[in-house]
Order: sequence, then structure tokens, then C-alpha cells
Amino acid sequence: MGDNSLLRTDKELAEMYQRNVNRVYKLCYIYLKNVADAEDAVQSIFLKLLQSQVCFNSHEHEKAWFITTTKNYCKDTLKSWWRQQRVDFETLPDAVSNDEDKQKKEIIIKLLALPEKYRVVLHLYYLEEYSVKEIATLLGRNESTIRSQLQRGREKLKNEIGGNDFGQ
Repeated sequence: MGDNSLLRTDKELAEMYQRNVNRVYKLCYIYLKNVADAEDAVQSIFLKLLQSQVCFNSHEHEKAWFITTTKNYCKDTLKSWWRQQRVDFETLPDAVSNDEDKQKKEIIIKLLALPEKYRVVLHLYYLEEYSVKEIATLLGRNESTIRSQLQRGREKLKNEIGGNDFGQ
């Protein structure tokens, strides 16, 4: 019986990994702007999960835990002395295959150049499809602050890409 419970646990962990790995990686990349650091962070965040005894009430609770843990881990990483001493010349990892991909890559580059407070809320709102209220709860900020950061972030991004509408 003990072996069956271990297999079930491994299966549950594998399913949890599959449900969350892309989200965690994207958020790590948004914060850290570097493939290697994002990959290391993903491993560390899933290791935190393995070491914790956290039980999730729902997939939404699980998703919120991963986003909050990822945000906190990345912020701690960015504060570290080693990280501050590094110079990073890495570019985005995907090869450009056509004009639409080039445009998306340019938008992502501009998004990554935005200050963190805009970059993170734009990512959570547009890519993770969280509501303003949910983002405010996840980040521990007021809803009005999130709305302002979304508006300013969109304006900054729009100005950076030459006034084009990036929402299409």
C-alpha cells in the first residue's frame, strides 16, 4: 500500500508540474530576463513545493501559490549581490520565423524593458488572464494601483512600439 501512495503522490506532483511549469517559467523570465536564471528559478520553485507540506484547496489556489512563490523568489534573486554584479547580454531565446513572430518578439523585448511594476501586471493581466482584483490580491496592492499600473504600462509599451496597437 505504501508504494501505491508514493506512486499516486508522484503522479499528482507530475500533474501539478505540467499544469504550472509554463506559467512559472514565463513569470520567472519576465522578472529575471534571462533563460538560464529563469530555468534555475523554476527548479528552485518546484523544489520549494516538494519541501513544503502545502495542500491546495483547488487549482486556483495552486495557481495563486505558484505565482506568489515565483514572484517572491524572483524578487529575492534580483536583490542578491551576485545578480547585481553580473552583466547579461542574452537575447530572447526563440528564433524569428516570420514577420508576425518578429513583431511579437519586438513587443516582448519592449515589455521586458519596462519597469518591473508594469511588466508584471501586464503579464498577469494579458497572458495569465487574471482580473484586476485577482492581481491586486496576488501582489498585495490596491486595485486602483493595479489599474493605474496597467494603464501606464500600456501607454509606455504603446509609445515604445511606435504607437501601434499591441492588443491585436
